[in-house]
Amino acid sequence: MQTHEIIKRFREHFENAGHKYVPSASLLLDDPNLLFVNAGMVPFKPYFLGEAPPPAPRMTSIQKCVRTPDIDEVGKTTRHNTFFQMAGNFSFGDYFKEDAIRLAWDLVTRPQADGGYGLDPERIWVTVYLDDDEAAGLWQKVAGLPPERIQRRDIEDNYWSMGVPGPCGPCSEIYYDRGPAFGEEGGPVVDEDRYLEIWNLVFMQNVRGEGGAKRDYPILGELPDKNIDTGMGVERVAMLLQDVDNVYETDLVRTVITKAEQLSGRQYGADATDDVRFRVIADHARSGVLLVGDGVTPGNEARGYVLRRLLRRIVRSARLLGVTEPVLVRFAEVVRDAMGPSYPELVSGFARIQQVLKAEEDTFLRTLDAGSRIFETAAGQVKADGRATLPGDQAFQLHDTYGFPFDLTLEMAAEAGLTVDEDGFRKLMAEQRARAKADAAGKKTGHGDQTVYRELLELGATEFTGYTELASEATLRGIVSGGKRVKSAREGDIVEVVLDRTPLYAESGGQESDAGTIVTADAELEVVDVQKVARKLWVHQVRVVSGEIAEGEHVEARVDPEWRVGARQGHSGTHVVHAALRQVLGPSALQSGSYNKPGYLRLDFAWTGGLSEQARSEIEEVSNLAVRKDLPVQVVYTDMGGAQEMGAVALFGETYDETVRVVEIGGPWSRELCGGTHVEHSSQIGPITVIGESSVGSGVRRLEAYVGIEAFKYLAQERALVQNVAAMLKVPDAEVPARVEALVERLRVAEKELEKVRAAQLVANAGSLAEQALDVRGVSLVALRLPEGTSGADVRTIAGEVRNRLGDKPGVVGLFAPDGDKVSFVVATTSAARDLGLAAGKLVPAFAPAVGGRGGGKPDLAQGGGTNPAGVDEAVAALRAEVDRALEAGRSASSR
Repeated sequence: MQTHEIIKRFREHFENAGHKYVPSASLLLDDPNLLFVNAGMVPFKPYFLGEAPPPAPRMTSIQKCVRTPDIDEVGKTTRHNTFFQMAGNFSFGDYFKEDAIRLAWDLVTRPQADGGYGLDPERIWVTVYLDDDEAAGLWQKVAGLPPERIQRRDIEDNYWSMGVPGPCGPCSEIYYDRGPAFGEEGGPVVDEDRYLEIWNLVFMQNVRGEGGAKRDYPILGELPDKNIDTGMGVERVAMLLQDVDNVYETDLVRTVITKAEQLSGRQYGADATDDVRFRVIADHARSGVLLVGDGVTPGNEARGYVLRRLLRRIVRSARLLGVTEPVLVRFAEVVRDAMGPSYPELVSGFARIQQVLKAEEDTFLRTLDAGSRIFETAAGQVKADGRATLPGDQAFQLHDTYGFPFDLTLEMAAEAGLTVDEDGFRKLMAEQRARAKADAAGKKTGHGDQTVYRELLELGATEFTGYTELASEATLRGIVSGGKRVKSAREGDIVEVVLDRTPLYAESGGQESDAGTIVTADAELEVVDVQKVARKLWVHQVRVVSGEIAEGEHVEARVDPEWRVGARQGHSGTHVVHAALRQVLGPSALQSGSYNKPGYLRLDFAWTGGLSEQARSEIEEVSNLAVRKDLPVQVVYTDMGGAQEMGAVALFGETYDETVRVVEIGGPWSRELCGGTHVEHSSQIGPITVIGESSVGSGVRRLEAYVGIEAFKYLAQERALVQNVAAMLKVPDAEVPARVEALVERLRVAEKELEKVRAAQLVANAGSLAEQALDVRGVSLVALRLPEGTSGADVRTIAGEVRNRLGDKPGVVGLFAPDGDKVSFVVATTSAARDLGLAAGKLVPAFAPAVGGRGGGKPDLAQGGGTNPAGVDEAVAALRAEVDRALEAGRSASSR
């Protein structure tokens, strides 16, 4: 049975059982505890936490998931994967254990001819939590499982929580016995390779407190409504129904391996080492393409860093298979074709996916070249020092700073006849992981006490009236202070208030919240901020300017009209610039984030290089032409399917309700899903002036612009600046660029002349320094401190000139230049000195510690730096002593 059929049957089974089907959410959700969606229940967390009412009491989904803690293990085993699909069914206070078990058992064991999966009931085992006698009894009652195939496991395996305070409960896992060829007999407690887990049923019935992620936390009590959260591993079921040994051989994954076989000329299954590489490619290609499809771009932090690692491991694995041509786009095409039926955004957005992957592969190939040169330098120094092992810290620096794969470092070291301090490298990697884990734990927060908001939400969602009016009559439903509900607030207090209706826009979609006031007959409140809770409740942070307020009072909420004018210009301007961007650069230049407020907009978009001045000007011109055309602005309400049919652009990582709001500017020219406030005609936006374009990460650019009156002010400032410069230069405005260019050229010529004079002075000084040479066993030694602030480049120039003044005599030059809290040094030797065994690079270790530094180089010239200028005199003395020692050692050796 093909994977798409497995998914289809799951969906139909639960829809027939009264479940509302929900399409997969993006892999990126606004959750401070998660980098990516890593389980099927993640999009439903607000419902389980009581932060929002579920749209239906029974729901089902096929959720795409990415888990990345074990990236380095992928490929080495057939158990580790980063991308997988989790099929789940969910109950919110509706059915509980018995129906959850019945529904799962029915689908798993029902004959395929009747729409089930047809797995043999005699080969099914289950686990339950230690004291969950109810679940154990239900498996016997509902499924007829004998007690010996129902095993009990402890909190580590069969008790579920989010890892933070909140809902929790025992779980029950379904396993399938693959037979003696896969391991030992005795059920999942003995061997989880033979007994493959395919489904986990979570019975969410309790509330946990603070404590460890897996154990050592208190159970605070029972949930008022018991819930069901299940997850069936689609790929694992595909393994069983397609009769293959692991997920890499299932239909949607094997296609990638097949492409890798075609490109490399090698066969999967022929060599264990190659098989690891094939599996890395297959797994990471799916994860990488799905992540790029959901808006992640490669970078050096957080999500971008994970994606970069995945993509670079693909390229590296392909290289190890002997593929030298670019591969990322080739593999992405296979993933698109295989996964497109389930995730059509991979097809519609493939132009952008392709662009991001190509740019990242080009960047990595340059990294490989640069890293190879750095490795060769490091390896050369190791050999020059007479060592045979590359230090772990250097291997770690190659990996961490330059993105150079560790396995490549190992391979190149072996080719150079060296080993690598793997223990040292892995120790540093472990320390880095520990720091990252601690940082993540520091940022990870429990879902705090939301009771106060749940109470208010039970009174009904806030009605937003701001699309049609700037002032609304309302009832003050609740006042919150310090996370607790209070009855009243008085002058000077800063509190949160919840109204039954409000015209004040809550911050979302990149748009700042509205400014305004809330007034009663006796009080005035200044609105400081407005935020949404559970996407349904508008929470106003206010300062009580005068009087006193109390729950239940009649109020009037007012938007500052000037603020709203500017806010509408900023948000509509963002849509216009986005449309202009796509018109000028192409449809792959999609917005990946935005921020707008009155008079200003900022738009991040997927693009791989800086924009030319011509492109910037064209974007600005297209935007202002749209303003001049006075395009109509219309709003259409529809469902997500209708919006997609209209071609509306949805933003990455955003979560949308069943009914979505599509904002059109000029019909199809700009059509986006958006909940913001907008102008009625594009001419109301006013002028748009692009003020900057920059990089905010690999593959992401940022465009900034002023709109409306702020654009006028900016242009006025620019005009005044030009006029001031023109007045200073005593030329008309139009001649300013030419006059400035002429002045810059004159300055450039003057600087060149000054440099010639300075160079001549350095040469002249070299003569006096050479005259200060000391005789050390027949060698002229110039070891001196240079004036404070002499640059490193000048030190090298002076050292070379002094060496030239020493002529054919044996000579060593060592010059030190303090500069603040640093010191630069250069050692140069004449040919005659080198004949006596005095190599510049070997002299450095003798004195470098004195200045707290290090350096190196070739026998004729070495240089470096340190952090202890106070040690210069000691370094000079150490250099003299080392020259004397080396000469004495050389003479002793020659006399033997």
